[in-house]
Amino acid sequence: MNAPLSIIEVTLSILLFIVMFFGIGFLLNMLLRMTWLMAIVYPIVVILIVDDVPFTKYFTSPGMAFSRLGERFAALHAADIIILSGGMVGAILAGIVMIILRKQGYRMF
Repeated sequence: MNAPLSIIEVTLSILLFIVMFFGIGFLLNMLLRMTWLMAIVYPIVVILIVDDVPFTKYFTSPGMAFSRLGERFAALHAADIIILSGGMVGAILAGIVMIILRKQGYRMF
């Protein structure tokens, strides 16, 4: 179950995360006109992906929840970190593209 990922799987996963979060960020930017919304929300998405503690535990027992989160982040492999970083790159690229398009005069909705 914990078999190492091949370079092809890592490359495709990075590309998938970049495209997926670029698309989500681009659509959110068009609809809500908040350029950096996805870049701000993405760390929360990463926490939901990585951690297995229910979200409500961060409010009811924050000490346990944040310590478990730290343990889970420390246990991530380099490939996981690179893949998740690809999602952040996609979210930032969506914001940059929206800024460029708005400067060129394009108005979305």
